[in-house]
Formats: sequence, C-alpha cells, structure tokens
Amino acid sequence: MNREQGLKEIERTRIIAIVRGVQEAHIQAVAEALLKGGVTVMEVTLNTPGALHMIDSLQQHWGSQMYIGAGTVLDLEDAKKAVQAGASFLVTPNMDEDVIRWSSEQGIPIFPGAMTPTEIVKAWKAGATAVKIFPSGSLGLTYIKELMGPLDHIPMIAVGGVTEDNIKQFLDIGCYGLGIGGSLINLKEIEAGRFEWITNKAASLLAASK
Repeated sequence: MNREQGLKEIERTRIIAIVRGVQEAHIQAVAEALLKGGVTVMEVTLNTPGALHMIDSLQQHWGSQMYIGAGTVLDLEDAKKAVQAGASFLVTPNMDEDVIRWSSEQGIPIFPGAMTPTEIVKAWKAGATAVKIFPSGSLGLTYIKELMGPLDHIPMIAVGGVTEDNIKQFLDIGCYGLGIGGSLINLKEIEAGRFEWITNKAASLLAASK
C-alpha cells in the first residue's frame, strides 16, 4: 500500500492500531483479525521484541491490503532501521525535529508525539504529516479541543484513552486520527488465541465512530 493509499485508509477509518508486546508467532493472526474487523492501519512499536522482522513479514503478507508502520521511533537511527525493514510510516512518542525532517525528505509520513502548543507547532513546521497528541488519555478531550482553537490548521492524532464510549467525541472535536493500543490489541486475548476478539473490537470501534 503506497503513501496515498495508506493516508486515505487513515482518513477513512481514522484508526491506527498500536501493536505493542505481541509475540512474533501471533503477529500474522493479529493483522488478519484487524483486517477482518475493518481496521487497515497498524503500527508495530519498536520496543516490541522482533519488531523489525515483524514489520518486514507483515509487509510481505499484508502490504497490499494494510498500511504497516513503526511506532515508538525515538531517534534517527530508529527511523532509518524501521524504514529499511519496510515501515510505510513512522510514529514517535517524542518531538525530534531531525527525525521529522528526515522522514519528510524521504517522503515517509511521520506522526511525531507532542504535548504542548510549542511542540505541536515545531513538529508541524519541521514537516509532520499530522501531530500525535500524547498522552491524550491523561490530557483529555477538553485539552485537545482547546488546542484546536488556535491550531486548527494542524491535523492531530489522539493517542491514549480512546474507547467505543468516546471515539465519536474525539472525532467530533476534529481529530485527524486515533491511535488505539491496549483496548484493541488485548495481549491476554491474543495469548489465548482468541483473535476473533480483536476482529469484534475493531468492528465495534468503527461502528461507534460513525
């Protein structure tokens, strides 16, 4: 899936599944479960053991149907390794202007993490595709809504605390996208082999977002 196709999928579903701590033996089944539930965009965090190999194998198996990226990209070295492994987009928890500029130069969509208005504007000026507001679970809807007053020209992705109960609220205030981790990628269910749980949760989140 190329850049334009991938960004269209984010705009269509608004959901980026954050895959953290999943065993390599389960990663293909997790991807299939997400796709069955309608979620077509996923990031594998680099602090997951075997993340680079998983990104490579996911691209081989699902690259034509899903938009596969890397998360928890902390520095330029991480970014280069992730792209070499096949990551189609990058997500960071921090605001590193070198990573943003490099990604922008390479034509790789980059969603850097930021919290304050100063960080958000710096990230955007450095070339961010959209800015990840993190941790949105702690900051809350009101904080993000207030940010969008003066910064409504900057697309924002809320990451943290998004559930079926509030997903529509996050979208209604104008979020470009939503990063959803543990409430969708439930490690306990995965370990038990209940991948249909992920399919049902993905479908439920999408239904609640309409």
